[in-house]
Amino acid sequence: QVQLVESGGGLVQAGGSLRLSCAASGRTFSSDVMGWFRQAPGKEREFVANINSSGSRTYYKDSVKGRFTISRDNTKNTVYLQMNSLKPEDTAVYYCNANQKLWGQGTQVTVSS
Repeated sequence: QVQLVESGGGLVQAGGSLRLSCAASGRTFSSDVMGWFRQAPGKEREFVANINSSGSRTYYKDSVKGRFTISRDNTKNTVYLQMNSLKPEDTAVYYCNANQKLWGQGTQVTVSS
């Protein structure tokens, strides 16, 4: 079964850090563009970051630049999102995706003020 499984979400105070992981299984994802989106209550799902197949190029939503870092380990079929200096407005369910076609079930991130 081809799937993406996110982990690492939780409750953190403003200014804190979390690292999300997205474990891919069922096939190799080393040729895929991998990314993270998020969806806050009552809002549409929005792009957060993505990374090309080799990890040499990354792209970020403006509001997370300098705070979030996306990376990947193709030997582990895993993508990460390191989130630092978290703000209450980062509160959302975070979703991992492969080429914006295959999606994980999401992991909740809650940042308290």
